[in-house]
Amino acid sequence: MARSRMRGRVFYLQPMQPEDEPVQIPITDVFDLHTIPPRDVRAVVEEYLIEAHRLGFRALRIIHGRGIGVQREMVRSVLARTPFVLEFGDAPAEAGGWGATVVTLR
Repeated sequence: MARSRMRGRVFYLQPMQPEDEPVQIPITDVFDLHTIPPRDVRAVVEEYLIEAHRLGFRALRIIHGRGIGVQREMVRSVLARTPFVLEFGDAPAEAGGWGATVVTLR
């Protein structure tokens, strides 16, 4: 699994292979998972939520894509066990529909 670290409002995903460069992911209210390897989705979403909450975000949109729903279920399992998540569900059609999840944080 990839390791992560935070620096300000940027999330760095540390690759498993030492020769690979870290991936910078800015912390905003929209997080697109299309660039995250599927094996790392759970860990990266957990870290993203922690940092977004720490920075005071109250509403987020996580784009996981439509596909067959595997990543959506991974994201929602993390959201369901995160204590500072108030609610989550499908995004409105104009914001991705069932290919994205909107989240409300405490």
